[in-house]
Amino acid sequence: MKISYWSDYACPYCYIGEVRLDKAIAQLQTQNEITTNVDIELKAFQLDPNAPLKATASTLERLAHKYGISDEQARQQIANISQTAREEGLDFDYTDTLFTNTMDAHRLTKYVQQNKPELADRFKKAVYKAYFIDKKELANRQVLASIASDIGLDIDVNALLDSDEYKDEVAIDQQQAMQLGVRGVPYFVINDKYAIPGAMAQADFEQALRQIHQEQLADSQADTTSCGIDGCQITDE
Repeated sequence: MKISYWSDYACPYCYIGEVRLDKAIAQLQTQNEITTNVDIELKAFQLDPNAPLKATASTLERLAHKYGISDEQARQQIANISQTAREEGLDFDYTDTLFTNTMDAHRLTKYVQQNKPELADRFKKAVYKAYFIDKKELANRQVLASIASDIGLDIDVNALLDSDEYKDEVAIDQQQAMQLGVRGVPYFVINDKYAIPGAMAQADFEQALRQIHQEQLADSQADTTSCGIDGCQITDE
């Protein structure tokens, strides 16, 4: 099963959605309801491509301005998001996050995915943690270099980010999102066929994945009754 999902590291529901998806997959695998490998790929999406390299406002100020709501309304939204995250076992307070540009974080993700895929899951989880739990600025290259070092990624992060490497790959992801009509993240696509917008509840993820897996198995079994250049496949009736 292939799962691609568009996400921005500064998006709290992307973090929450990934945790719920991971829990759903683990639960179904434990129950042997998913018996195939699950390949998960994060695709880049920037909520604000013009975001600054240094945080310029608090989360409360930024949300109040962005959505045209009062400080109190923004404070309540932040509290609700933080509570939802805590219910998923994520110990973060959205109030104090430091919003900056995420392009370099996405570029480094692309490097890891293409060159050290075995570290990709650890890397993206470490980036989410740095932003939401440790309150780090993701545009800060020292922060990204520290994350890379902590997970055992042997690379000169500054040299990579001083170049234009992986900018095109990030742009391609965002172009794909536009073609799909993605207006918000997270946005999940399963087996290049089924779209799931938003961070569904774990139970809803389980139901969707269960149904898709059953369909995948049915398609696979249907394909066994065929003939090719080497002869016909024979199945027991």
